[in-house]
Amino acid sequence: MNEGVVTTIFKMMICPSNKQSPPLKLSIQIRTIPMTSSYHLLYSFRRCPYAMCARLGILFAELQVELREITLKHKPPQMLAISPKGTVPVLQLVDGTVIEESREIMIWALEQQDPQRLLNAKTFHQANALIDKNDNEFKYWLDRYKYADRYLEMTQTEYRQRGEGFLEVLEALLTKNTYLLGKSITIADIGIMPFVRQFAHVDRDVFYSLPYPNLQRWLQDWLQHSRFLQAMTKFQPWQEGDEVVIFCQNFSKEFDER
Repeated sequence: MNEGVVTTIFKMMICPSNKQSPPLKLSIQIRTIPMTSSYHLLYSFRRCPYAMCARLGILFAELQVELREITLKHKPPQMLAISPKGTVPVLQLVDGTVIEESREIMIWALEQQDPQRLLNAKTFHQANALIDKNDNEFKYWLDRYKYADRYLEMTQTEYRQRGEGFLEVLEALLTKNTYLLGKSITIADIGIMPFVRQFAHVDRDVFYSLPYPNLQRWLQDWLQHSRFLQAMTKFQPWQEGDEVVIFCQNFSKEFDER
């Protein structure tokens, strides 16, 4: 471990905007590292769905952070120094605290301010249960569907069909609601949409031929949503000495959905 780094593992109580909802208990590893910037610092990779979730959380919270786009083949040593596991997203707060998980970054951002009430008290725990199912079950089948040539135990079609179990859950929810848990966006939508997008992009023709019209409508609406377009802004990979990029304020309006 680097000199000057303090690592602590503790139980964190995350409370939704409505104080009547019971808090969510999370075990979070925190690293505190000296930092001189006046902005929180986000390391991100544009195409990573977990990083998309973090960027969406920051955008919906209307926060400003310094953004450092990385490449997975050449991870900057500055990121590895604060997060040795080497995955994105990584958020370093101005006090040196490091948050290394996308859901924790989303919740942290929306705890700072939540103008659209994505941490709705009535749906908060249901949202977290859906994200758990996404992260712990759907992502497993998504990876195998996307990279079927690496996982030869089943065919790509069989992997897709296993993943469709989660799509059926989402379709049932969207049959009743505009968004996953009601008439307005919640953390469930921004925590799950990037993964459904990735699933759809494995084979768009197949995805849009499946019997999930409400899910397909929901995804199409998200792909055109202004916050998602902002989240998908392209940046050159960061190098030491580059000008600071302030995400949510001073970034390009050129969007690329590829």
